[in-house]
Amino acid sequence: MADRTPLWDVQRPQAKFTEFGGWELPLQFQGIVAEHQAVRSNCGVFDVSHMGNLYVRGEGALAYLENLVPSALADLPENSGRYTVLLNEAGGILDDLIVYRLPDRTWLLIVNAATRAQDVAWLQQHLPPQVDLEDATTAHVLLAVQGPKAIAAVQTLTAGCLASLPRFGCGEYTMAGSTAWAARTGYTGEDGLEILVSADHGPHLWSELLAAGVTPCGLGSRDTLRLEAGLPLYGQDLDETTSPLAGGLGWLVHWERKGEFVGRAALEAERQQGIARKRVALRGEGKTIARPHYPIQVNGETVGEITSGTLSPTLSLPIAFGYVPPAYANVGQTLTVPVRDRLGVFTVIRGPFVAANTR
Repeated sequence: MADRTPLWDVQRPQAKFTEFGGWELPLQFQGIVAEHQAVRSNCGVFDVSHMGNLYVRGEGALAYLENLVPSALADLPENSGRYTVLLNEAGGILDDLIVYRLPDRTWLLIVNAATRAQDVAWLQQHLPPQVDLEDATTAHVLLAVQGPKAIAAVQTLTAGCLASLPRFGCGEYTMAGSTAWAARTGYTGEDGLEILVSADHGPHLWSELLAAGVTPCGLGSRDTLRLEAGLPLYGQDLDETTSPLAGGLGWLVHWERKGEFVGRAALEAERQQGIARKRVALRGEGKTIARPHYPIQVNGETVGEITSGTLSPTLSLPIAFGYVPPAYANVGQTLTVPVRDRLGVFTVIRGPFVAANTR
C-alpha cells in the first residue's frame, strides 16, 4: 500500500489521486490546465510532503557534504540553499536535491521521494563518526506555494516580512499560528515558497491557504509547469547512468572552487573525452505529443530518446526533453519523433520553454 501524507484526509473530498514514488498523491483537483494557469497567473499550493527532508548536523558536516556533491558549499551563507546533485563514483547522478545551510552547523537536504531510501543509505555509508544524520520526512508537511502572487498570499498568514527573503534564502516564521520554516524556492519557474511545518500543523496551514484564495494543485500541473520552466525530473530526465555534463547540469560542477569529491575523476575523464549524449529541449509543431521512451530520429534513423513530453498549456505547442548525440544537439537542429501513425517535427531550442518569473 502506498504511503499517504498527513493532508490526505483534507484533500480526499476534492482530489483525484495517483501513485508516485511509493506515495498516494493528488494528481489534480479542478483540472491540470486550470491549475497550471492558476500558478502562472496567480498562485497555487502543492502538497510535496513526499519529498525527503534529511538533517545533517555536526562539526564535520560541511566537509562531509562537500565530498558528496560537485558544487561548492563552503561559501554558502547561513539560511540559504543551493541546488546540486549526489554522484556515484562513475559520475552518475544518484539524485538531485537542494542543500540548505542552517545555523548551528546544521544542514537540511530536500531530496526526491523515490530515491529517499537510497539517498539515506548512501549518506550513511559515507557518514563519519562526528556527523549525525536524521530523516525527519514523516514528522513534517512540505507545501510549495507558487505563482506571481504567492508571497502576498502567504504573507497574510505570516508574522515577519517574506518579500525581503532572497531567492534560495530561508528562515523560520510564525505562520497560521505555528512555527514554520520557509525557503524562496520552487519547481515551477514562478516565484514562491516551499514551507516545512509539523505534521500536526500541516492540515491547518493547507486549509488556511485555500481559505486565503490559493488554488490547490496536483502532480499533473506540477509536471507541466516544471517542463515549461526547463527543469529536469529525476527518474525520467536524470538517473544513475547520466552525468551532470550529459544532463545539462555541468554548471553544478565547481571545478576550480573545491578539491576532491565522489565522482570527480570520472567527470574529468568525461570532460576530456567529450560526452556521448546530451539532454536537449525540443519544441514541436502542431499537437503531436512526444512521450517518454519515444525514439528521436534524423532522416528515419533513431539517434536518441524522449525522456519527458507534454502539450504546453502556455504555448499550446508540444514540448519535450530528450537525449541525442552532441552532433544533433545544436540549437535549430530539426529532429523527428514517430508518434503512432504520424511524424512529429521538433526543433532543438535553448531552454527554458517559458521564461522563468522567479525573483
